[in-house]
Amino acid sequence: MRKLLSAGLACLALIFPVQGASAPDKQLRIGTLAPKNSLYHRQLMELGEVWRSAQGGNAKYLVYPDGSQGGEAELARRMRIGQLQGALLSVVGLREIEPSIAALQNMPLLFKSWEEVDYVREKMRPAIEKKFFDKGFIVLAWGDAGWVRFFSKEPAVRPSDYKKMKFFAWGSEVEQQEIMKSLGYTPVPLETADILPAIQTGMINVVPSTPYFALASQIYSSAPQMLEINWAPIVGALVLTRKAWDEMSPAAQESLRAAGEKAGVQLRSKARQEVTDAVDAMKLRGLVVNRPTPEQMREWNELAEKLYPRIRGTLVPAETFDEVFALLKTYRAGKAK
Repeated sequence: MRKLLSAGLACLALIFPVQGASAPDKQLRIGTLAPKNSLYHRQLMELGEVWRSAQGGNAKYLVYPDGSQGGEAELARRMRIGQLQGALLSVVGLREIEPSIAALQNMPLLFKSWEEVDYVREKMRPAIEKKFFDKGFIVLAWGDAGWVRFFSKEPAVRPSDYKKMKFFAWGSEVEQQEIMKSLGYTPVPLETADILPAIQTGMINVVPSTPYFALASQIYSSAPQMLEINWAPIVGALVLTRKAWDEMSPAAQESLRAAGEKAGVQLRSKARQEVTDAVDAMKLRGLVVNRPTPEQMREWNELAEKLYPRIRGTLVPAETFDEVFALLKTYRAGKAK
């Protein structure tokens, strides 16, 4: 009887916790495709130290780099079901939460400089962050990862050169794949972790990638031809679930908000410098940089003009698409004075 009574009391203790028992430790689990020990991983770890110190107790902070928790669409899904409390995502993952964010990345050859990217992002930022908030997420920091360049096995400089090649394409971006097919290109939907084996085996032979990622992932070793064209910026953000945010102490929220803003500035400035450094490092290891002539560049701009009507209302909501064009017109008019 004593054993039965003890077992019964133990079960009751599980169902009705003893008053005053310590609450479960707070946890922040963050996923990202960024490589371990990269600039982005280091910034995430620094943010974690700020949060743990402000939260106090035995708060735990874990970062899962290298896409170990899946691709960007999967990271967004894991946040929704509570397996992760945050993620550092590019627009590929962020648009799974709020489609209007695609305007900052899915507009090829539209942005001519980082100053233009910064201007448009800051103008649109309050409205975009409000949309994320309404959908259950807090945008903690804004970053970017450089310009997309085309890395291929064989040299290519014209849009037509790439029609005989097989492109890596994000598995979650079905609309983009359809647009590519309509223009005569061949997308192969994959996740980031599949890029290197796919290009080594010939499943794909061209990868749109930032130089930093091409160096870190060794893509350039199998695709040593890079077209020097700023196709589109890779824009990203660190987002947390509102549930995780609301469970933080006010001190932790305040510290994390300030640290996130600081981290965003550092990410943007350092990442842009590392693009140049990455290209220089790859050139020393055999990368060939192909620069389009003015005539070839006109062909690329003509391709972009063909893409815009297909992108508007599909990859980018029409209203946001028009807003970006209007903001750039204002910015460029001001610079011309």
